[in-house]
Amino acid sequence: MDKAVDWFNTHTLEILIVVIITGLFYYVGVKFMRSIVGRAVRATRRPDWHQKDIEKRQNTLVGLFKNIWRVLVITIGTFIIFGKLFPGTDLAPLFASAGIIGVAFGFGAQSLVKDFLSGIFIISENQYRVGDIVEIDSASGTVERIGARSTVLRDADGNVHYFPNGMVQHVVNKTMGYSRARFSIAIHPSSDLDSVIELINETGQKLALEDKWKSKIIEAPAFVSIEEFTPSTVSLLISAKTQPSDQWSVSAEMRRRLLILFEEKNIALDAITQAPKSSKKK
Repeated sequence: MDKAVDWFNTHTLEILIVVIITGLFYYVGVKFMRSIVGRAVRATRRPDWHQKDIEKRQNTLVGLFKNIWRVLVITIGTFIIFGKLFPGTDLAPLFASAGIIGVAFGFGAQSLVKDFLSGIFIISENQYRVGDIVEIDSASGTVERIGARSTVLRDADGNVHYFPNGMVQHVVNKTMGYSRARFSIAIHPSSDLDSVIELINETGQKLALEDKWKSKIIEAPAFVSIEEFTPSTVSLLISAKTQPSDQWSVSAEMRRRLLILFEEKNIALDAITQAPKSSKKK
């Protein structure tokens, strides 16, 4: 009984110290890793990278290295605790058995190796980062995590999609470097086209100069071309160059302002809309 109590007291203290040191290594390592990765990303950034690109790249790399560091620290800590619990135990047969089992399962783990290597290439080639809005296969959403094995997307409805990295063949990144705010607006054929185009360009210039929006807009929203015209409608294409992820807010604000101005200027949007008051009979 006394020996059991002595063993418990001695090993409990040793195991507690190992757990504390493991926790400290994990916490300090993550902090140190975040600092090192941040400096490395800033030092190797491309001239055309925006601050958002730097932050996304940093968060992606920190997440990956943090997962690797977690596995490494926990594995080493576990073997040390095992050695304390079973002193004098030869771990060589255990590693040998693990090697044999590893060979047996190696053929079935080819997909895991493929996923891991594909994840490394995705991150190293900067195909997409945590926070990017991408489209993979038939799913579109925000990248929440890029792990060693899979990529996690959350779509606009809140649904979470998991993609094994090895299955990611074609990716559409909607927020890499810059974005485009593009939308069409249909007006009545009787409207003065030159006046409408001038109104669109002026509205876009005013929007791009406002304090709230100038940091989001790279090139002001402006008329691009006539997409199509029919006896009942003329479709005008409007485009702007924005910072990553800001295209939707810029498009929404531009539409809102144009709708207000078209109402004030009596510009009908399509054939169903009431014709301009200037064309009415008095």
